[in-house]
Amino acid sequence: MSLTRMLVMARKEVVQIMRDPHSLAIVIMMPVILILLFGYGVNLDLKGLPVFVYDCDGTQQSQDLLKHLQASRYFNVVRVVSNYHDLTRAIDDGDARMGVVIPWNFSQRLREGGPVSVQAIVDASDDNTANVLTGYVQSVVQTYSTRIQINWLRSHGVALQPATMNVEIRTWYNEDLESSAFIIPGVLALVMSVIGAFLTSLTIAREWERGTMEQLIATPVTATEIMVGKLVPYFVLGMVETILGALVAIYWFKIPFRGSFLTLMGSSAMFLIVVLSMGFFISVLAKGQFVASQIALLITFLPAFLLSGFLFAIEQMPKPLQVITHIIPARYYVTVLKKIFLKGSPLALLYADLIPLAIFTILLAILATRSFHKRLM
Repeated sequence: MSLTRMLVMARKEVVQIMRDPHSLAIVIMMPVILILLFGYGVNLDLKGLPVFVYDCDGTQQSQDLLKHLQASRYFNVVRVVSNYHDLTRAIDDGDARMGVVIPWNFSQRLREGGPVSVQAIVDASDDNTANVLTGYVQSVVQTYSTRIQINWLRSHGVALQPATMNVEIRTWYNEDLESSAFIIPGVLALVMSVIGAFLTSLTIAREWERGTMEQLIATPVTATEIMVGKLVPYFVLGMVETILGALVAIYWFKIPFRGSFLTLMGSSAMFLIVVLSMGFFISVLAKGQFVASQIALLITFLPAFLLSGFLFAIEQMPKPLQVITHIIPARYYVTVLKKIFLKGSPLALLYADLIPLAIFTILLAILATRSFHKRLM
């Protein structure tokens, strides 16, 4: 291979990038836009959920229960309505995620020591939010119920020294339980999928569409030199965007970075070679920019978004999908990113993910090299 010829090919590809405003806009704006969108627009922390209450009892005891609900950071008692119709209307209109109905004999049943039922109407159009809401409200009511039972027993002369049991919770790696702390590092995998596979999927396809492939074939440049020369500019761009994304995550969103920056760059370089090779392979097969770009999005960006553990825990997926995730390179890279950012894992604890990523790097690099030949057909 000739270094001079590869540099000439790289310079040619840089000129192509500069002449293509759409690709250039993607390179410059996409990483920042994705990080800002996921950092501000995607929030899995359910706090301050709007709640409407229909208090049929209207006593001090029912107001005490409402204060317990309002004291929880998960609920925001927006309004106490005067009839059942207004409550259901608020849920239908989306003004409330949950409605609480306190029965007319609430305080009376408490004084008698009998069972009391408080109705909670939950908007289950989002099943995840509904499940979380149900758990929150059961916890609040159970805590209130325990306190009422103890007070009732004491008021009836029953000596009670309840044993206290506390759970001492210590959260590691994401002390504030902020969803952005595990979402934003994973955005780097999406950025590199776009920069790597999407843009490189247009390289060879662009030459075929513009009729310049015949000129390349007529030159003394070898197939390997063409491939390396075309991919080097995108590799440099990808690494620059990785650094930019990491800096935005650390200094703008205050995401903790506890690992080694060198390890981050090394693992990013491996994943970038994977997606570059995939994009180049797609470009060779498709020979059309539109088809190549759609295929690239289908087999790189979407799996990185849905099957890598970026947003959805792999352990919660159906068993067949869990098996499929093992052939998704982004799965290993996303795991490495979270371990480097949040856990500060040393290199010795990353081999379980870095070794499969390295295997993908070698296999796909070989596949891309073998797929491209200097011939018209």
